Amino acid sequence: MTTSTNLMRQKRFLPLMVTQFFNAFNDNLFKTALVLFVVYSVYNDEQKETVFSALSTGIFILPFVLLSALAGQLADTNDKALIIRRVKLFEIFWASLGALGLFMAWQEIMVHTVAIPLLLFVVFLAAAQSTFLAPIKYSILPQHLKSEEVLPGTGLIEAGTYIAILSGTILAGFISVEMAMVGIVLTAFIGYFVSRSVPDAPPQGTHEMHYPLLEPFAQKTKSAPLRWLGYAPVALADQLVMSWRLVFNTKANREIWYAILAISFFWTIGAVLFIQFPPLAKNQLMASKEVASLFLVIFSIGIAIGSVGINALLKGEVSARFSPVSVIVMGGFVIGFYLVCRAWPSDPSGQLLGIEAWILEPLAIPLSFMLLGIATAGGFFVVPLYAFLTTRCEHDAASRTIAANNIVNSLAMVVGSVIAVALTVVGIPTAEQLLLAAPMTLISAWLGWKLYSAEREAKLSGAAKNAAGADINQFK
Repeated sequence: MTTSTNLMRQKRFLPLMVTQFFNAFNDNLFKTALVLFVVYSVYNDEQKETVFSALSTGIFILPFVLLSALAGQLADTNDKALIIRRVKLFEIFWASLGALGLFMAWQEIMVHTVAIPLLLFVVFLAAAQSTFLAPIKYSILPQHLKSEEVLPGTGLIEAGTYIAILSGTILAGFISVEMAMVGIVLTAFIGYFVSRSVPDAPPQGTHEMHYPLLEPFAQKTKSAPLRWLGYAPVALADQLVMSWRLVFNTKANREIWYAILAISFFWTIGAVLFIQFPPLAKNQLMASKEVASLFLVIFSIGIAIGSVGINALLKGEVSARFSPVSVIVMGGFVIGFYLVCRAWPSDPSGQLLGIEAWILEPLAIPLSFMLLGIATAGGFFVVPLYAFLTTRCEHDAASRTIAANNIVNSLAMVVGSVIAVALTVVGIPTAEQLLLAAPMTLISAWLGWKLYSAEREAKLSGAAKNAAGADINQFK
C-alpha cells in the first residue's frame, strides 16, 4: 500500500483533507457561479466582462494581503484545529449572504446598485475565511504526519484542492443559479460538521501575539471595544507592519525565500489565465458558459495530475530539481494555447456554441490539450515548493511562513490583475493578453533554479557539518 493511499485511511489526515476539499469546493462554486452569471447574463461588453472578472479576482486576493500576518500569528499561537472549526462556522454566514445576493441578481432586484456590490463583498468574506485557513492546511501536516509523509500529504492536499475546484467549477457551469444558492449554503454546513473531526493541533513553542503599533494605544485606553473602534486605522496599519516583518524574516532562509518568489510568479500567471478564461470563451471562441466552465475544469485536472505525478518522480523527497524545466514547458504550452486561440474560426452569426457543438470544432482538441499541458506542468512546478515552506522552517513558525508566502503571492497576483485590467482598458484583445504569461514563466524558471542551487548548497553544508561532527566524536 502506498503512503498516499494509507494517509487517506488515517483520522489524523482524512478529516483535514475533506474539510479543505469542501472549503475549496464552496469558494469556487460561489465565485464561478457569480462570474459566469454576470459575464453571460448581466453584461454584454468584452471590456466590462474582463474588468469584472479581474475585479472579482482582485477582491478575492485583498484579504490575503491585509490579514495573512494575523492569520499566521493566530495559527502559531493557538490550536489549529480550533481555528479551522471557527473558520468553517463563519462560512455558513457568508454562504447565506451570498445566496441572498445571487437571488437578488437572478430576480433582477437592484442588480447594479445592491446585488453585485453585495456579491463582491461576499467574495471578500469568502477570501477572508480562506486567508485564515490557508496557513493551517500545510503547517498542520508536520504535527500530524511523519517526516516521510509530509510531501505525499502536501501532494494530496494540493490534488484534493484542485479536484474540489474542478467539482465546484463543473457545478457552477452546469446548474442553475437558484441551485447554486442552495448548494453553497448546504456545503457550508457539511464542511463545518466534518471540520469537528480534525484532531487537535496545539501551538508549538511559546510565541505570543504582538501588535507593534497598537500596543502603545492599548495601554492608554482601558475599553477594548473603544480601543479597536477608535484606532481601527492604526490596527490596519499594524497588520501591514506585521506583514512586512513577516515577509522580511523569511529572507533569512534562502530556500524558503526563493520558494516564495517562485510560487508567487506561478500564481501571477495563474491569475492572468483565470481572468481571461470567461471573456475569452465567450468572445474569441464563441462558446457558452458551460465551455468556459470546462476550461477551468481542464485546468484543475491538469494541476491535480501534476501534483500527484511530481510526488511519484521525487519519491517523497522535497526537492526543486524538476521545477525549472517544468515551468519552461508550461510557457511553451501557453504559447501553443495562444496560437490555437488566434487560429480559431470566427462565427459571423455570433451564436454561442454549447459543449456538444464546441467539442466538434477541429481545434477544440488541440486547445484542450494545450490547456491541460499548462496546468500539468504547473502542478509539477509548484507542489515541491509548498513542501519547502513547511520542511525548511522551524516547527513553531510553519504557519507564519505559509502566511508570508500568501502575502507575497497575493501582491504578485494583484499586480497581474492590474496589468490585465490596464491592457483591457487600452484596447488589447483578450487573446493577445495570454502572451503576458509566457515570459513570466522564464522568471519563474530562473527562481526555481536559484532555489535548487540553494537546496544543493544547504545539502553540502549539512554534509560538511555532519562530517566535522563525526571527526570530533572520533577524537573524544
